[in-house]
Amino acid sequence: MSKVTTMEELLIEELRDLFDAELQLTKALPKMAQAAASPELKNAFEEHLIQTENQVERLRRILELSSEKATGKKCAAMAGLIKEGAAMASDTDATPIRDAGLIAAAQKVEHYEISGYGSARTHAELTGNDEAVRLLEETLREERETDEKLTKLAQNVIHEDALED
Repeated sequence: MSKVTTMEELLIEELRDLFDAELQLTKALPKMAQAAASPELKNAFEEHLIQTENQVERLRRILELSSEKATGKKCAAMAGLIKEGAAMASDTDATPIRDAGLIAAAQKVEHYEISGYGSARTHAELTGNDEAVRLLEETLREERETDEKLTKLAQNVIHEDALED
């Protein structure tokens, strides 16, 4: 990678990082769904996989509109978050305790994505890339909704079941 010297270049770097992060997530979400004991959590992960696949396509579109190849830049942060979640799943039995841990791991991912998409959207605004702003805002809204859905699932189902284990 060459030095980033403009806001446009910074935006492209962020988009490539997010692109790779989302691609990694499309491989991790089916494993998370399989590890979930709760049908509700399994369903939430499966729904988010479909959403994530759409988010990959949005990022591809933004990169192509910017005359850039839709390639990722290795997202070490996402790799670490996924590895952490996988380790937690393998260190627990398929119980509500595992589900509580899976939710915690998934929310770390969501918070990373919210941060990344928020920054990228701001940088798209600064560069006057209105289509990127619109598409990034759509994804940012979805990530916040997923985080909220996970919180409600944890509070209303998983944590109560975990305390009874």
